[in-house]
Amino acid sequence: MKFKFCPICGDKLVEKYSWDEGGVPYCESDDIMFFDTPKPCVIVAVIKDNKILLLKQDYIFKNSKVLVSGYVTTGECVEETVKREVLEETGITVGEIKYLGSEYLDKREILMLTFMAKYESGEIKKSDEVDWANWGNIEDALCEMKEDEIGKRIVRKVLKEIGYEGTKAYRCDIKE
Repeated sequence: MKFKFCPICGDKLVEKYSWDEGGVPYCESDDIMFFDTPKPCVIVAVIKDNKILLLKQDYIFKNSKVLVSGYVTTGECVEETVKREVLEETGITVGEIKYLGSEYLDKREILMLTFMAKYESGEIKKSDEVDWANWGNIEDALCEMKEDEIGKRIVRKVLKEIGYEGTKAYRCDIKE
């Protein structure tokens, strides 16, 4: 988010040079710089044996399954966000959370922190924001996530993490 007005006093911000950061929005009244702030979000591949938890959320993609995701709340560490979002969206409890890397979604200014987590307990009870949720074979996930390029990159990382040696999972990557 690029600030144009001071969120403290409402004054119009001016550009001020900040060494290696270059020009940064600055409030002369409050003597404070406001650096660009992407919205942090988690995206989680939940694994149970050779299964992966997939969701359908039509407001994200019409023809694609996705992974659990959600925004980090103020005062919350990202591992807490992972547990909270999985529980809120699916009723599932997870553990053994592992950070896989980050992705940036420019058009929405979202910093996506990617994780894999292992199923611990619970039955799937989807929230109102989820159209469908179920366990799928991890080998089929890439084919089922037709539109979700970031999700597919995460699944590829998970396959590497678990030492997957088959070829079936990658068949959707082959252009015919």
